[in-house]
Amino acid sequence: MRLASIHLYPVKSLGGVAVDEAAVEPWGLRHDRRWLVLNPDGTYLTARDEHRMLGVAAIPAAGSLTLTGLDGSRLTVAEPADGDLVPTTMSRLAQIRLAPPEAHDWLSVQFGRSLRLGWLDDPHRRPVAEDHGGLPGDPLNLSDAGPLLVATTASMRRLNDWIAEGAVERGEQVPEPLPISRFRPNLVVDDSPGAPAEPFAEDDWQRVRVGTVDFRFAEICDRCVLTTIDAATYRTGKEPIRTLSRFRKRDGKTWFGVRLIPLTDGVLRVGDEVTVS
Repeated sequence: MRLASIHLYPVKSLGGVAVDEAAVEPWGLRHDRRWLVLNPDGTYLTARDEHRMLGVAAIPAAGSLTLTGLDGSRLTVAEPADGDLVPTTMSRLAQIRLAPPEAHDWLSVQFGRSLRLGWLDDPHRRPVAEDHGGLPGDPLNLSDAGPLLVATTASMRRLNDWIAEGAVERGEQVPEPLPISRFRPNLVVDDSPGAPAEPFAEDDWQRVRVGTVDFRFAEICDRCVLTTIDAATYRTGKEPIRTLSRFRKRDGKTWFGVRLIPLTDGVLRVGDEVTVS
C-alpha cells in the first residue's frame, strides 16, 4: 500500500488543505488542529452547527496561519498565539490561549456572530482519553479523540458501491460517488491496482509504518452528522450515515476509518510505502 494523500485541518472544523509532506509530532501532524473557534461562553463552534465553516480556508506556514473567508478576505495570524488563557469546554482541556483581537473580529464578520479564535499552546495539556486508546503520557491536539485519522480507498470504494446498490434497491437515481474528504482524514492509504486491499481491513491493524514513521492503532472511528454535509453547498443529506447504519453499525454508532497514535517522529510524504501488522 501507498500513502495517497496527506491532509491538514489547522483550525478545527474549517476547510482542510492537502500537502505533499507533513512532520509527525507526538500529538499529530504539525499544523493540524491547533486552532479552535470559540463562542463567547467558552464553548467551541464546529461545522456540525455552522456548516459554512467548511468554506473558510486555513493555510499554515512557518510561523503563521492564513485564513481566507467566505467573502474572499484574508487574515494572517501569527503562530504561536500569545494571548490570555481563557476557559473552554473542549474535552480534557480547561483553558485555551487567545489569538489577537483582529482574528476574533474577522471570524465574527464571516459568520455574523461573536466569535474568538483560540490556540492550543501545549498539546501535553490535553491527553488522549483511555477509552479512545490512549496510554499515560499520550498528548493530543484539538482532534475529537485521536492524533491521526486514516481512511483507505478500498473501504471508500466499498462504501460507494453500497450507496449505489441502495439507491438501485429504492428505485432512485444512483448518486455521484462521495469523496473521501467527507470523512476529513489526515492520511489516505491506497492499495495497489494489481493487488486490491480488502475493504475495512484497517479495523484489525495493530501497528502501521508509513515511510519511516511508526504508529499504533488506537480505535476505529465513529462517525457523526458532519459527514453528511456537502462542503461545496453546505447542504446535508442522508449519506453516508444511512448506508453506514446498514452495514457498519454497532453499539448505536456508525464506523469508518481508524485513529492512530504516533510511536516515532519523522516526515510523511505522499507516495510513502505503508505496511501494517
